Amino acid sequence: MKKNKTHMYRITLLTLFLLSFCVGQSQIQNKNFEIGKNLDIFVDVFKQVNANYVDDIDPGDFMKTGIVELLKTLDPYTNYIPESEIEDYRIATTGQYGGIGALIHTDGEYIVITDPYKDSPAKRAGIKAGDIVLSVNGKSSVGLSSDEISQLMKGAVGGKVDMVIQRHGEEKPLPFSIIREVINIESVDYFEKLSQDIGYIKFDGFTPNSASKVRDAINAMRNEGKLKGLILDLRDNGGGLLSEAVDIVNFFVKSGLEVVSMRGQITSANQTFRTRNQPLDTDIPLVVLVNEQSASASEIVSGALQDLDRAVIMGQRTYGKGLVQNVLPLVYNTQLKVTIAKYYIPSGRCIQAVDYSHKNAQGKWDKVPDSLITKFQTAGGRPVYDGAGIDPDVITTPYTLNDITTALVAQHILFNFATQFYYQNPTIASLDTFEVNDDIWNQFLTWVDERENDYQTAEQILLTGLESYYQDDKNTPLPQIATTMKTLQTQLKENKMVAIKENKSEICRMLKLEILSRYYDYDQYIKFYVEFDEEIQKAKNLLLNEKEYKAVLR
Repeated sequence: MKKNKTHMYRITLLTLFLLSFCVGQSQIQNKNFEIGKNLDIFVDVFKQVNANYVDDIDPGDFMKTGIVELLKTLDPYTNYIPESEIEDYRIATTGQYGGIGALIHTDGEYIVITDPYKDSPAKRAGIKAGDIVLSVNGKSSVGLSSDEISQLMKGAVGGKVDMVIQRHGEEKPLPFSIIREVINIESVDYFEKLSQDIGYIKFDGFTPNSASKVRDAINAMRNEGKLKGLILDLRDNGGGLLSEAVDIVNFFVKSGLEVVSMRGQITSANQTFRTRNQPLDTDIPLVVLVNEQSASASEIVSGALQDLDRAVIMGQRTYGKGLVQNVLPLVYNTQLKVTIAKYYIPSGRCIQAVDYSHKNAQGKWDKVPDSLITKFQTAGGRPVYDGAGIDPDVITTPYTLNDITTALVAQHILFNFATQFYYQNPTIASLDTFEVNDDIWNQFLTWVDERENDYQTAEQILLTGLESYYQDDKNTPLPQIATTMKTLQTQLKENKMVAIKENKSEICRMLKLEILSRYYDYDQYIKFYVEFDEEIQKAKNLLLNEKEYKAVLR
């Protein structure tokens, strides 16, 4: 009897297995049928439109639009990369490109050199900040965007870039022929040993070997003497390579600790990354600065160090990107960047802030609702939460420029004054002693007053919009409001100059940086920005207060 029961049990198990196998196979077949069916429909639509549409269409652009819109239904990080954009993607992931090494911006209808990089081909050729680009490789820059001009400057290493420049004070345009070289975008933007033996590192991107650049910066500051604390600045760092993030965490924690794990539908995507090497320093007090634009690998570093109670995170809640992408090769030298997994930091939480698997009634993605936010714990028992980026241990308010200063910066007024000042003053006081004194300030006020129409405050822009709205068919302001508008414009002009004078201290700081950038390289003059960055100073003060620092980590 017992033997019969065992036999029946085995038959039942076998039957259930066969049923589940059949169901599984049926589901796979149904899915494959749906894929094949919809591919046939997609191809047929493409063919019929190309054959019958009333106007000629570009098949490449048409198909690209279809692919891009298709991927938009998934998440913002799953992207099609056509052959024409491969170079831009390579620059973003490697920090290298073939070019002349110069930042540019648009000012009116022209493209202007913002800053030639230190030791770059552009710098060695004599290109200067403020130079107006008239043409590149025989193509006029007038009407082209900065992206279009940038593409003309980039290309194969060893290739030649012919440029025609209009320089301040020069009557005739100046021709330049510059040979492209490999340009490296520095991941460690700047580092310095601040006063009272606190180290500071501005880290901008997780590109190959960027972790070694952080290590080199730490060792360089150590060689100057003992470090009492370290500030790692990840503000505005959008992330990059996960492996570099793991290595950076490893500098501050012992070997063998979990930093991040990946979990996706494909088994091969499920991985756990642990520290592998001997750390640099497991005891040095550490503050990591973050903001709303700190994302991806930046959140892995800040989140892992928070979960392991190894650093105080200071700033604003981070972006909340807990997704991992992989790049897959496609035909005709194109690529697909696709989200393959979510990542989880040591406490077990995923900090992904937006749920891309569901859309609301308006067809938009929502953030993870508070009701689904889950509480986790750091290694020492402190509460942390998933679903909304990394919440700092110490929340700070970021410094923002006054509206009038923002207008002067955004509309290149400070930049253009600094250009004129440079050519009128071949030399200035030393880097450590230069200040925007009353004489320079009065020159600036006169210069701004003469160019009052070159820039507008937010209020003036709004009023200009209202004037356009209340115009007749001849683009003339309606009589009943014309006088009022004119009075308001006069008042706003007066208010603008009053606002400039009221914000003299702030404007002078920004003007000092702009002027110094004409005489010195970035790594020399940027230290003055660090000095008045309030968040950096708060981080420094926390590191110098051992009791307060330890209290945060408790």
